[in-house]
Amino acid sequence: MSRSLIVAACAAVALALSAPAWAQKPGGTLVQITQPEPPNLAPYISTAGPIGQVTAKVFDGLLEYGFDLKPKASLAESWTIAPDGKTMTFKLRSDVQFHDGKPLTSADVQFTVMEVLKKNHPRGISTFREVTAVDTPDATTVIFRLAKPAPYLIKALSGYESPILPKHIYGQGDIKAHPNANQPIGSGPFKFVEWRRGELVRLDKNPNYWRKGLPYLDRVVVRFIADASTRTAALEKGEAHVAGLGAVPYNDVKRLGALPSLEITSAGTEMVSPMVEMIINTKQPPFDNPKVRQAINYAVDRKFAIDNVWFGLGKPAMGPISSNFEPAGLFAAGTDYTVADRVARANKLLDEAGLPRKDGGVRFEITHDITPYGEEWQRFGEAVQQQLQQVGIKVNLRYEDLPKWLKRTYTDYDFSITSNFLFNLADPVIGVHRGFHSDRIRPGTVFVNGSRWSSPETDALMDKATVETNDAERSKLYAELVKRVQEASPVVYVLELRYPTVINRQFKNVIETPLGIYGNFATANRQ
Repeated sequence: MSRSLIVAACAAVALALSAPAWAQKPGGTLVQITQPEPPNLAPYISTAGPIGQVTAKVFDGLLEYGFDLKPKASLAESWTIAPDGKTMTFKLRSDVQFHDGKPLTSADVQFTVMEVLKKNHPRGISTFREVTAVDTPDATTVIFRLAKPAPYLIKALSGYESPILPKHIYGQGDIKAHPNANQPIGSGPFKFVEWRRGELVRLDKNPNYWRKGLPYLDRVVVRFIADASTRTAALEKGEAHVAGLGAVPYNDVKRLGALPSLEITSAGTEMVSPMVEMIINTKQPPFDNPKVRQAINYAVDRKFAIDNVWFGLGKPAMGPISSNFEPAGLFAAGTDYTVADRVARANKLLDEAGLPRKDGGVRFEITHDITPYGEEWQRFGEAVQQQLQQVGIKVNLRYEDLPKWLKRTYTDYDFSITSNFLFNLADPVIGVHRGFHSDRIRPGTVFVNGSRWSSPETDALMDKATVETNDAERSKLYAELVKRVQEASPVVYVLELRYPTVINRQFKNVIETPLGIYGNFATANRQ
């Protein structure tokens, strides 16, 4: 999109915001399975995967996006980007109410961006870094003032990524310990009703939603079912209607898809681009030696993980940037760790690092912390345990609940290696930089630089790519970045994950955005 492009509230936008013309059956309850249970319902301070699956139905953003990843009107009905890229002006809708009945104004956007997302959101710290001020000349006009152009910013304004909060509620008290962290209030199509810990979150229809005639559903119930076989049974019996983002056991996907009552889709991750990875604690010996980290990269069998853990639903990662960015010219392939002699190479690197095999063939012993997102991660941990044993590394496995794992990984840094998955999202600035930029080493902030590796050279490359508006120049910067990151190997990039979503056929229009389950379900309806 040209920076001077003005997106007006024209007939096309009005059509996009209105209810579909074909007959719909209003009412009903859609049951969504989310696994694991979220640690909180505060998407503005945590990007833990399960949170947004709930709260994207509660909070709206300034914009939403089509499957072409182009922005569409939401709370902002029009927007203008100045030719120099340093001013972004949004015109807000005048008919939006928060769930407590108070109107949305420009002051809410200013507060959300400057006081919440820019300071506390794990990705917002980077996304809004160039925003120096948010002006509010009137109640429906918002002007972002930028120190430098930020071409990626227009892609980061969805209700999932940058939820707009009511200032009169969240502006009181400590945002990190706010009483509404688990009782969210937004302007979205569904209102929070209750959270029964260990069981479900109930969201009811917002009768005053600004998109007239929507939502169709009376209620969305998000269930938390720890046992994988029980999740599968709930879908088979029609007790649950939609599950994605790893909630469906991968070994059950093909069988579920064969049932006449269910359908499987891989749509809805185009703006997510999940990467399975392993974070290495580069401050802990012997992992402070890049040769040891490179050896781990070679030892991990990516093809085995794809075929036997994720049942073919993925492709080997070739570095920190997803191949989903190839059409935009931003993908660059790094080292190929799937070579036939990868185990021999790993052994050679460990020998060169001065770590010979001792009695029993063991070089050293570590603990691998398994990310607590389901059974496939435990299977992956067991596979890694066997693969590292081949190169003389004895691995003990540890599996904790989500809050403990998050604290261990991102606050205490009390780990050697941990599995993880990180979203590349809609632009590398938003989803990739946080993994190894020095200013994302932030104890207590989750899903940022957990390895604590960085370098002045890679920081400079990312800083240049952040403000570069020429796509060809950005491509060169990212190619050099991938090369340097792969040489340092602070993270094992295992595979690009292709999430399947299971949907009961009695419901339509469930996955309507490139964010999939992170969509708001406003148009979801029963047949």
